[in-house]
Amino acid sequence: MRQAGRYLPEFRAIRVENDFFNVCRTPELATEVTLQPIRRYPELLDAAIIFSDILVIPQAMGMQVEMVPGKGPHLPEPLREPRDLARLTDQRKGFSVGRELDYVYKAITNTRHALAGRVPLLGFVGAPWTLMAYMVEGGGSKTFAEAKAWLFRCPQAAHELLRRIAAVAAEFLVGQVRAGAQALQVFESWAGELSPRDFAEFSLPYLRQIAAHVKQRCPDVPLTVFAKGAHYALEQLATETAFDVISIDWTIDPAAARIRVDRALRSAGSARRVVLQGNLDPTLLFADEDTLRRRTAEMCASFGATGHIANLGHGMMPAHDPERLRVFLQTVHSASRALR
Repeated sequence: MRQAGRYLPEFRAIRVENDFFNVCRTPELATEVTLQPIRRYPELLDAAIIFSDILVIPQAMGMQVEMVPGKGPHLPEPLREPRDLARLTDQRKGFSVGRELDYVYKAITNTRHALAGRVPLLGFVGAPWTLMAYMVEGGGSKTFAEAKAWLFRCPQAAHELLRRIAAVAAEFLVGQVRAGAQALQVFESWAGELSPRDFAEFSLPYLRQIAAHVKQRCPDVPLTVFAKGAHYALEQLATETAFDVISIDWTIDPAAARIRVDRALRSAGSARRVVLQGNLDPTLLFADEDTLRRRTAEMCASFGATGHIANLGHGMMPAHDPERLRVFLQTVHSASRALR
């Protein structure tokens, strides 16, 4: 969850001379930034996460994406009408996911070599609904009115766009594995903006499509989904998709999530085990150390002794103190040992 980022002074030093997407597009810089938290927290992090961004997919499909300081992502020419789909390049002759996103593959391969087996390397993509929201809104939004209007006003065009994003995302993930990624995550960051009915129509089918495609080609690679805010869909994600791990945010009790997921799997007659990931509220890293340690230990206990990947419930924030993250990581290790 933004393992490398603006909370790290060493990352900010690189950003002084480099645009955000220049870091993403320069394999040597992406590798260096990916390694920064691994160096800072030796023996505490169990994986490295390739430094990239979910919006490289809209870029690959022909859209301009800028990272505006103090504002975040900005797409100056969003998709306002269904006819704007013709501007996308993914269905044009000669389009290649591998060519458009080759810089990510090179960064992954470089980083695997640089890690030299210390920890596994994770890759990721943004999920179709989340990427569609950015592509239609032109950036973040409080209401997502433009993107949701597409769903209800022109559902056929919305499904076409979602299908096309899903196809690119699935191929991109497989390419990341071939480049060296050892596990993958799909970020449906704006899932909670959808009602259960709309999630079932406009998000779940495309998450299912991506997971099936990746598992068919890379069956042994662990695959995680993070559908932020979509607590209502835990059972569907566990029983109707091929994801191995479900990541949850801090607004759901881990013990309740575990019960619901296990019950759904039993009811479906499934013998597979779904791991849970999460879910500390990131703002707890602003608390005093005693509070942070107590709440982190409580989180670990709530998940139980097995089947849990400890993480935050969302991303690191620029104002976070890196030493508070160290306290969180150390507490996860000590609390996990105590549980076992």
